[in-house]
Amino acid sequence: MKVTIDKNSGYCFGVEFAIQMAEDEMAEHGNLYCLGDIVHNDMEVKRLYDKGLRIVSREELRELHDCKVMIRAHGEPPETYQLALQNNIELIDASCPVVLKLQNRVKHAYDKMAEEKGQVVIYGQKGHAEVIGLTGQTRNDAIIVTTEEDLDQIDFSRPVTLFSQTTKSTKGFYHIKECIETRIAEAKGQFNEVDFNANDSICRQVSNREPQLKRFSHEHQVILFVSGKKSSNGKALYAVCKAENPNSYFIESETEIQDEWLEGVGSIGICGATSTPMWLMERVAHFIEENHDKMVSI
Repeated sequence: MKVTIDKNSGYCFGVEFAIQMAEDEMAEHGNLYCLGDIVHNDMEVKRLYDKGLRIVSREELRELHDCKVMIRAHGEPPETYQLALQNNIELIDASCPVVLKLQNRVKHAYDKMAEEKGQVVIYGQKGHAEVIGLTGQTRNDAIIVTTEEDLDQIDFSRPVTLFSQTTKSTKGFYHIKECIETRIAEAKGQFNEVDFNANDSICRQVSNREPQLKRFSHEHQVILFVSGKKSSNGKALYAVCKAENPNSYFIESETEIQDEWLEGVGSIGICGATSTPMWLMERVAHFIEENHDKMVSI
């Protein structure tokens, strides 16, 4: 049995940068607060907890004063920065540059749409940390859509500007885009590009992984996709693997592997999300090595 770890899987730049910032700060000053899970992977959160990283909720943040708090790669809405000023909190801002640029684009689009009586629509997961930060740029007026049914919230007689959460599926975004174009045509009798501005704001570190994972999924009999269950990016990338290789399995750790998945299998591929640490994928490979005759490669 041969097991290969996908060399293109693992942390994106934004997540890697945030974790390095947290580790550097803790190495120098000890414990550190972080607003929300620094990464959507419980095992990595546990590893960093053991080093001194303490996760706080938005409600708990309001009770903190005179301390340091990290902002993770997902970014935050303007209210968070205002609260930090009020409570004398020093923010260690690890917001991903890609997310910050998108926040700025959303704010400018919202100001323009306000003048034109239009709407800002965000294709994303409601309640996701990044989406909270994006809608905060619109005073929480942006319309969040995940499925076709969510499009009923939009007034198609008015202009629409569409953005995407950076970690969503490219295929999903363009499907929503086409649906909006159809609904505008139905509402106005014809589609006019003036009425609709669609912005593919998906991070290229994410979208570029889709074709890579398609190839990787075809190269192996079984795919073990390692990711935290709360990871939006993980769900999207796992769906890519599953569509290409039906023998793809979503696991959070090696403890979830079922022996029957590997029976008679000669080639296993291990891959993961942009929030999956390489050490965890390596641990899955080593677990298989200890329990099955095989060769591991990266």
